[in-house]
Amino acid sequence: MMMNNTLKSQFNFQSGTVIVGKWHKKKYTIVKELGFGANGMVYLAQNIDGYVALKMSDNNMSITSEVNVLKAFSKVQGSPLGPKLLDVDDWELRGKNIPFYVMEYIQGPDLLTFVKDRGISWTGILMAQLLSDLERIHTEGWVFGDLKPENLIVTGPPFRIRCIDVGGTTIKGRAIKEFTEFFDRGYWLGASRRAEESYDLFSVAMIFMNLSYPKRFKKQDTAGMSQLRQAIHTKPELKKYSSTILAAIEGKFHSATDMREDLLQSLSRSNQKQQSGKKTVKQPTPSPKPNQFVTQAANSPGVTNRHQLQKKKKVGHFAETVLVVIIVALLYALYIYGELL
Repeated sequence: MMMNNTLKSQFNFQSGTVIVGKWHKKKYTIVKELGFGANGMVYLAQNIDGYVALKMSDNNMSITSEVNVLKAFSKVQGSPLGPKLLDVDDWELRGKNIPFYVMEYIQGPDLLTFVKDRGISWTGILMAQLLSDLERIHTEGWVFGDLKPENLIVTGPPFRIRCIDVGGTTIKGRAIKEFTEFFDRGYWLGASRRAEESYDLFSVAMIFMNLSYPKRFKKQDTAGMSQLRQAIHTKPELKKYSSTILAAIEGKFHSATDMREDLLQSLSRSNQKQQSGKKTVKQPTPSPKPNQFVTQAANSPGVTNRHQLQKKKKVGHFAETVLVVIIVALLYALYIYGELL
């Protein structure tokens, strides 16, 4: 759901425009447009403290609702989910008050750009982190609603997801007030747009899809679920997450924590398969050197006995030779002695 062109032109202010708060008197200089939605325009602005994000709208109720969400997010324990709220005021322009609020400017690429640059292998890690953040939002009684990569910024290192543009955040039980068709279960399945945990989890499943289909795709007639199943099985990189994605689309998870645990189990199973699939390379036995054969032969029992036997035979032959020489020498001595007599 996008802001119409009339409203956009109404809030189309040039770089360098100075906004002065009517009540708090703080000055903000517009740097550039960051984006626009159904309920207003967001600008990058600068004040004495540095860069900030400033959102203005002609709908005072919308501004009040988003400010309340940011205040609620600030009370959630743990890492910050959304941007920090810095100021709320009105800007008086040509006799008309334009409500606006100022928040922390979160720098970094959106999720789609980050995964494109860093690789699809980051998907599981970042989605597990997102589900942890959603669990905390849900516990506080809110549903994010318009959940999509454009509303998720990856900061760091260390890398982590931050939620921005809380305009679609809705109190549980009410009707989702902002959505984008590709991530909306009402569009794909004709299911309820009631603000509940399963609505956000369906959107998380579609974020998985969007990361593999950056250009997205439209619904084919009444295909719905069958089209989504086919899209999941068509992309090899979605295979390891397929059971988790399908369960989220079918509304089988009761909480973000349930989906996160299932996702981590899928990642673990995938890693185990990769490890078991690796062939164990048998180290070749080194060929012995020539002198090793001599050493091995000398140490073998059979060869040792033959060697000793040969040695004994040589000693015996030598003794016999010595004995013969002695006998011949004695006989020769006796012969000489007889001649002399």
